[in-house]
Amino acid sequence: KKHIKKYTRKRRIILQNFKELGISDKTVQTLESMGFKEPTPIQKDSIPYALEGHDILGQAQTGTGKTAAFGLPVLERVDGNERHVQVVILSPTRELAIQVAEELNKMAQYTNITALPIYGGQDINRQFRALKKNPQIIVATPG
Repeated sequence: KKHIKKYTRKRRIILQNFKELGISDKTVQTLESMGFKEPTPIQKDSIPYALEGHDILGQAQTGTGKTAAFGLPVLERVDGNERHVQVVILSPTRELAIQVAEELNKMAQYTNITALPIYGGQDINRQFRALKKNPQIIVATPG
């Protein structure tokens, strides 16, 4: 735990914008067009670690940028030229699965990366058709 706290504390002091966190220029431009000027504390603490391939476990209040905290590293590591599922994100609710997929698609709007929500209660044939478009990211919930 000391290593993690030391690492994040060091990163928070040094890294103040999305580019410094390791986010690509194209994604930084997208974030700026969406109104995001600088990363939130949860993003500063988690993005560098996630970009290095580490697992992250974060907790923050609603509206603090948690989706971008894990979503931006996912988008940076996915290969948009590879048309197959590369990431599966599990969500506790249908509403959150839809919301996460929508946010990922907004952040990836100038890339070849797509996210697809999969959840119960939706027409199965519609989901199969959407899967045939080969999204790189699936956001799913059980049930």
